[in-house]
This record gives sequence, structure tokens and C-alpha cells, in this order.
Amino acid sequence: MNEYEILLLLDPELAEENQAEIVGRLRTLVEKGGGTFERHDVWGRRRLAYPIDKKEEGSYHLLSLTASAETLDELSRVLKIDDGVLRHLATRRLEGGPSEPIAVGAAIGDDADAGPVDALEEEE
Repeated sequence: MNEYEILLLLDPELAEENQAEIVGRLRTLVEKGGGTFERHDVWGRRRLAYPIDKKEEGSYHLLSLTASAETLDELSRVLKIDDGVLRHLATRRLEGGPSEPIAVGAAIGDDADAGPVDALEEEE
């Protein structure tokens, strides 16, 4: 079993129930494959850098899970044929890596509490 994160980009016009149904279907597949579904973070609607299927926005969901490689292949297959999924990306979470998502713009490393300016001043 490996730890994975899947970033889903869903159609923003889908109702909340339909988005929850897609995530629920993934949870069922993971648990049926012997894995665990650890967390689901809803990032909400965000503007896209370029249009996908003539859509300017997308609804982002970050899923953390533990599953086998075969289960991940099945998840990817299901996501590819679902019309409500604009894009998806599955990555393997490294051992010892952050278990919590890192905020955009947050400092990474030992000086995580110090701001970007404080970290530069300490180096000089």
C-alpha cells in the first residue's frame, strides 16, 4: 500500500450533490480495494489559467488516500470516463512528507515560522 494524493478539477457547473457523488464513488473504490480514504479538502472554485472545455473556472478537491497501485489504476480509469471531471492528477506522497497540505506562499523548511523577509535577513 502506498500513500497518494489526487487533485481533482471538477466542472464548476456540477451541483454540490454531484461533486459529492464523484468523491463518494472514489471513496468506495478505495475501500473496496483494501485501502483507506484519509481526507478530503475542498479548495472551492478557482479561475483557470486557460479554458478547459470552454470553462473559465473549476472546482478543486484534494484527496489523500492509501491504496495499492491496482486500485489507483482503477481510480484513474473511472475519472477519465466521468464527464464531470475536467482534469485529475494522482501523485505519490513521499514518506516523511507533510501530512497536511501546504498553504500557497507558505515558507518550507526549518524557518517555516519566519516570514520570507525574516528568513532572508537571517541568511545575511
